[in-house]
Amino acid sequence: MSRVLIVGAGLTGSLCACLLRRELQNKVQIVVWDKARGAGGRMSTSRPPDAASHSADLGAQYISATASYAQLHHSFYSELLSAGVLQPLDCLIEGLQLKDGSRDFMTPLGMCSVVKHFLSESGADLFFERHVTGLYRLGASWEVQRKAGGSETFDAVVLTMPVPQILQLEGDVGHLLSVQQKQHLDRVVYSSRFAVALFFSPDVVFSFSWGARYVNDNSCIRYIAADSRKRNADVPGRGPSLVVHTSVPFGLEHLERDKEDVQPIILQELHRLLPGLPQPISIKCQKWRYSQVLTSVPGCPGHLTVLDQPLLVCGGDAFCHSNFDGCVESALSVLSALKSSL
Repeated sequence: MSRVLIVGAGLTGSLCACLLRRELQNKVQIVVWDKARGAGGRMSTSRPPDAASHSADLGAQYISATASYAQLHHSFYSELLSAGVLQPLDCLIEGLQLKDGSRDFMTPLGMCSVVKHFLSESGADLFFERHVTGLYRLGASWEVQRKAGGSETFDAVVLTMPVPQILQLEGDVGHLLSVQQKQHLDRVVYSSRFAVALFFSPDVVFSFSWGARYVNDNSCIRYIAADSRKRNADVPGRGPSLVVHTSVPFGLEHLERDKEDVQPIILQELHRLLPGLPQPISIKCQKWRYSQVLTSVPGCPGHLTVLDQPLLVCGGDAFCHSNFDGCVESALSVLSALKSSL
């Protein structure tokens, strides 16, 4: 039985694990590591310290499917809709540019529920707070080292973290990349932004009618969402939540500052856009150094094979495009590499 390590419990990693289980069943032992304390990656859902309050999506907000992708990836959308993980997005979104034939979906339990669904289906051995620092080739295996110390060996490794983090790994990865492969990875560019979630007491009712709003005339804030309203998740006894995403230029300008120093600037702008907003009972700020892929690997190959034996393959939205369907495309591409190798 081959041991396969998937690094990253985001959408691509979780879908890779799920597809690998369905294709090879009990012929492989699938292990998933993530450096965070929970699953989701950039599809994370956060809760305030008071668990009675509502959750909020700090990363991806909803899923948009073009007509062609809705048909091409019908099985994935159908599975998630049947499981109740996805539902049609039917709230008012101000400033949303509609595309012909496209459909938008929201997640009643938060965006991380998509990732958790595929992880559950995979039956993988899942470990959090495992930060990979280096990969070393040991004959027909990979020795994978982690930040807390110690290492484990695997027959194949799939890396789904952001490309700059792949390039920072110690060990043999840098030596095995060809000149052209390294040039392609160096060209990948991500946007950066800050996200702030505000959690309110149960007696708060927002005065505006929209579920989300795109802001076009503010240098700081690009998007605001009444998160619980967007997900049709307003529940008596639970307070509403509000999510704010900054613009890309603002994120880039303040990227190297501590999020604690940037949060007051964002809140000041928010109160200027929404005067009279009640005082929240809890606030959480997130810095997304790698938010969305602006420039993908040339040709959008879906994956990159660093070494065939033992297999080392890279995947994720950087190898396709930065949305749900891009991650699905990459996961399918990685699966083809795994099947041919294993």
